[in-house]
Amino acid sequence: MITGTAVGTDPALVLVVDDNPTNRYILTACLRRAGHEVIEASDGTSALTLLRDAETLPDAAIIDVRLPDMTGFEVCEKVKADPYTAAVPVIHISASAITVTDRAQGLNRGADAYLTEPIAPDELLATVTATLRYARARRRAETLADRLGRLNRATLALYGASDAAALARGTALGAVGIFGTEATVVLRAPQGRLVRAAGAADGTVTVSEPPAAEAQELLQRHPLGSDTGVRVHTLPGADGGPARATAMARVKAKRPPLFIAIPDAGLTEDDRELLTQLAHACALSLEALRSYAEEHTLALTLQRTFLPASLPAGDRAELAVRYFPASETTEIGGDFYEALAVEEGLIVAVGDVAGHSLDAAVVMGELRHALRAYALEGHPPHLIAVRLEHLLHTLNPQVCATLCIILIEAEGDGLQIANAGHLPPVLRAPDGSTRFVREHGPMLGLGLPHPPSIRVTAPPGTLIVMVTDGLLERRGTDIADSLASLEEALAQAPGDPETVCDFLLTRFPPDGNDDVALLAVRLSESPP
Repeated sequence: MITGTAVGTDPALVLVVDDNPTNRYILTACLRRAGHEVIEASDGTSALTLLRDAETLPDAAIIDVRLPDMTGFEVCEKVKADPYTAAVPVIHISASAITVTDRAQGLNRGADAYLTEPIAPDELLATVTATLRYARARRRAETLADRLGRLNRATLALYGASDAAALARGTALGAVGIFGTEATVVLRAPQGRLVRAAGAADGTVTVSEPPAAEAQELLQRHPLGSDTGVRVHTLPGADGGPARATAMARVKAKRPPLFIAIPDAGLTEDDRELLTQLAHACALSLEALRSYAEEHTLALTLQRTFLPASLPAGDRAELAVRYFPASETTEIGGDFYEALAVEEGLIVAVGDVAGHSLDAAVVMGELRHALRAYALEGHPPHLIAVRLEHLLHTLNPQVCATLCIILIEAEGDGLQIANAGHLPPVLRAPDGSTRFVREHGPMLGLGLPHPPSIRVTAPPGTLIVMVTDGLLERRGTDIADSLASLEEALAQAPGDPETVCDFLLTRFPPDGNDDVALLAVRLSESPP
């Protein structure tokens, strides 16, 4: 961490390079009386070696132009050419090189000031002060610009954090990168779990769950209290340890705050402002995660209320279903299924409203309830699709949906299938052979006519599997290949629907990027 915002009058470490011991003594004595610390070199080579090996660089260098091994101009050029020492200001002095040409050459070759001997003490100290003032102001500006760039990159990373652990880790890394020191972040995840990220100065971060008492103690000791906003306050270290500058932040009232702590030693006002900005960015990101989690939970709860509470029991078929909503980091979709006993037999359906949002879930609920109503009125599958087309096109003209409806006839071995742009259902006959019923009409919501139902024969023991694309679609994989894999897997699957569902989910595990609906039906003998 670069500390201090010292002006030119503050004590400095000054390197004096002069081969004349008397001159060197006069210069160093004057500087020391003014409160500066001085290191000395008698020639250019030793001065460059001293600078190269120094753990702490001098704040300024006073270099005589006439040195025994090289000129002061050459020493200055080497200092300015080395990235490690380039920021060290150089003041040339000379008793012999005093012409305008000499002074111009020294300044043109990198010197920040040029004094001719004899030098009055007041002039020497004033020149050193002015040089330090400029160098420190430039160093402060460069440091602040660099840290602002690091803050900007850290902020962008925080806005992309997918969960609380990633947010805490990114904040700790950001603090370490900005301040060059260790940092600790404590926050409460949207699900209620405390998360602590401890970042070391070398950039390694450890994420853990701290005791609840730790966050409670920080809350009680920090002056922000229950207010909103950001405040940086110095808190004494635990058990007599070093003090820490601790930023506490929240952007909405009654939300759990977050804390960012870094060592307080040498922090400037610029540092505190940067810490404030980092804490504010973290608080905004955390609030976004909380808002998303709340919306996702609400939408998921609403989505589940739109799905059937149970499957119908009867002698005509055995049914099993699996439904997996998208992960917490993905918006919910509009996948749904239906199974309903009607006078004509058993209606089963699987559909998917386009899009991923709360709106898609609401439209899904509307379609499913309308489907039930039309089915109970006794309409065959294709007329149900026609009525749903009119409903969707009228009420939600910007929304499309896919839907496959199958009527398992109460008598005989017939299936009536109306497919509105959905993935085809796959049938496995009692002899183990499989096939897709690929005939289909347009998606719902396009305002296009729908063809009559397809009627196929399915004897007792036939297994029907209907899925949404969340089970099969993967980035970089052709859906035709996935359907072929589904057909192959179904040929190897066990016989009862429950086991079939488990078997297919093992072969096609959901990746969390989309909802998954899977419906398996095994036909029984039709009642006499």
